[in-house]
Parts: sequence; structure tokens; C-alpha cells
Amino acid sequence: MLQEKRIALRNSGLINPESIEDYIQSGGYQALAKSLSMESSMVYEAIIESGLRGRGGAGFPSGTKGKSTALTCEDCLKYVVCNADEGEPGTFKDRIIMETDPHSLIEGMLIAAWSIKATKGYIYIRGEYNKCIERVKRAIDQAKSKGFLGEDILNSGFDFDIEVKVGAGSYLCGEELTLLESIEGKRGYPRIKPPFPAQRGLWGAPTLINNVETLANFAPIILFGADWYKSLGTEKSHGTKIFTISGDVNKPGYYEVEMGVKLGDLINIFAGGVKGGKEIKAILIGGAAGTFASSKHLELPLDYDALKENGLTLGSGAIVVLNENRSVLNILKSILSFFKHESCGKCVPCRLGTAHIYSIVESLEKLSEGERESIFLNTIKQAEIMAKTSLCPLGQSPILPLKSVWTNFSDEIVKS
Repeated sequence: MLQEKRIALRNSGLINPESIEDYIQSGGYQALAKSLSMESSMVYEAIIESGLRGRGGAGFPSGTKGKSTALTCEDCLKYVVCNADEGEPGTFKDRIIMETDPHSLIEGMLIAAWSIKATKGYIYIRGEYNKCIERVKRAIDQAKSKGFLGEDILNSGFDFDIEVKVGAGSYLCGEELTLLESIEGKRGYPRIKPPFPAQRGLWGAPTLINNVETLANFAPIILFGADWYKSLGTEKSHGTKIFTISGDVNKPGYYEVEMGVKLGDLINIFAGGVKGGKEIKAILIGGAAGTFASSKHLELPLDYDALKENGLTLGSGAIVVLNENRSVLNILKSILSFFKHESCGKCVPCRLGTAHIYSIVESLEKLSEGERESIFLNTIKQAEIMAKTSLCPLGQSPILPLKSVWTNFSDEIVKS
């Protein structure tokens, strides 16, 4: 029988999230002490060896990102930033960590900071996450009182402090460079890459940015070793992943399982199957900036490579299940309306493109069956152009749901 394997959620539901004593008794801050006894470079090398990839959606190797930031300069000012601006529809994994085990995030940030010799950190939390903001702030105060934050941490000579920044309410601020602009007090507009944050990030200094789930994995990796972490998951996608499941299922919620779990098992075993015994029509994987799978993908393992080979993305790990009575076209229109609304308007391709693509898809039902195919295919071409010319991932996202809908549900689009 398949069971959860909790690493990022190791303490969720088992300790009082408002008690640092509970966290310490569960083994908390032991990994920090171990890290401080190591050369800082050994820390990011351990993360590299573990194969941990960013759990925010892009899946970039976390240790490599840390190494790049560390090697940008030796003694210059550096920052660590936690992206907790969880705005992807259907995603609430980071909220669960912050609400149930905020010290795991703080310890992860401390380990990341030591690895690159950073002295200041920021946690940028979505403004609607009131409980998260409250509990993370309390945890920071508790960590300071115990000597885990501030000056000369654990008598190591290492100084590091963390400040909470409340999100400005924009979906776009979940994009790392836009998030940096917001922390600096500017309007949430994207920056042009390069330079990347590792070279020139917050206030022009080298900056390491990770999301909550990624950082929550740092302490267990340091404590139990890279080989232990690599023993979990698949050959190329190591460790576990938190999946947030919603839609037409009996047990919506969050489940942390080893990478490589089959999509059908995640839905039927963990989420209890589809409500009312109905059939699955579609599964949106990764939120609005994700892709539509069909019932033919239920045997597909959920890892980066298997999904990519099938034209799908893991993204944030959000899973939205749609039963046989749902309209894929209606869901697609809602997604495109969302992108239209959330576009910041800085670059022309995204500002005009999101509105144009939404208007075309919204009007499909008014066209004849013979017109729909050519119109939809042309819309995909336009979305591809927008993806290549937009400044940030928002303008690069609509092509993902559009293309996957056509690949897996073209009959429904043509005959709607």
C-alpha cells in the first residue's frame, strides 16, 4: 500500500507550530549546528549531490544556484530570499509548511545563508496568508531568543537575520526578479535577465532565491546525507514532492510522496478517487501555468522527465481533477482570463497578447466547427510568439495550457 513520505512536512501535525521547544525536541536546528561545523562550500556541495531541484515550478538544481551565488564574490554582501508569494491557482503547499512548521523554513534559510555567507534574509509572504505571516514572525522572534538568529549564531562567528516582507497582491510578484523589485519598494515589474539574481539581485547584491518547500528540504539533507535523499524518488528526480489536490475528488488536500508516484495512484489512493464514482476527463497539473493531462496519462509517473516526454509539466505540484461532466474549454477560458487580469502591462507582447488570446478562445463557441480548428491552431502560434518575446514567465505561460488542451482534447475544442 502506497504511503506518504514526509520530509518537507516532517513535523506537520506532530508538533505545536508556535513552540520552538517542540521543534527542537523533534530534532530541529541540529542540521544548522552540523552545517556550521562544516566548510560553507561543503553545504552547497551536499545540496548539489542530493539532486534537490527547486520545488517552485522551474525545477532548477538548488545546489547549483547556491554555488553560483557563493562564487560570485568572496566577501561581498549577499542575501537569501524565500519566495513565499504562493499565488499559483490550486497551490497551497508552502502555506501548509509555514502554518504547521515555520521553524523548518527558518532553519533551511539559515543553512542556505551559511552556504553562501549571506548576512541578511527576507521571507516574502503572500499578503492573504495572515496566519503564515503571524506564525513566521513569531518563529523568527523565538529563534532570535534562542540564539539561532542574530549575531554569532551558536558561537560560530556567523551573523544572519531574517525579515518578513508582506506581498503586494500581484501574481507576478511570485516571479523571482519581480519579487526583488517589490522587496526594494518598487512597482512589481519584471527585470530583464541576465543578470540573474546570483550575480546581481537584491539592491544589486548576489542573491539566492528559493521557495518554502525547497528550503524545508535543506535540514534533512544536511542531517541525513545526500545519499539518503537520492535513495528516494526516481533516478533523475530525487526526493519527495508535496502535491496539492483539488477539484472533483473525495479527499482534496495535500500529500507528500516520493517523486515518480503514478498520477492515477495520487488521485485514487491518496485523494480517494473522483466524487460520485464519475470518470476522470482531465487533470490540470501545475496550476494555471501548467498543462492538461487526460485519463490516458493516469499510469504516468510524476517526475520531471516523464512529464516532459509527454508534453506536460510538474510545475508547483498543484493537481486539479475534472470529472466527465466538466468543460475543458471553460476551464481554459478561466485560465486565460486570469493571465489577462494579472499581466502587469510592462511589455507589449504580454499586455496585448493575453487579452487577444483570451478574446479568441472566449469566442470559439460562436464559430462553426470548421472554423474552430484553424482559429485555435493559429492562437497556439500566437502564444508561441508571445512566449518568445515576453519579459517574464507570465507571458510565457499561456502556451502551456493551450498546447496541452489541443494535444489531449482537440475533439472537445472543435465540437464544443
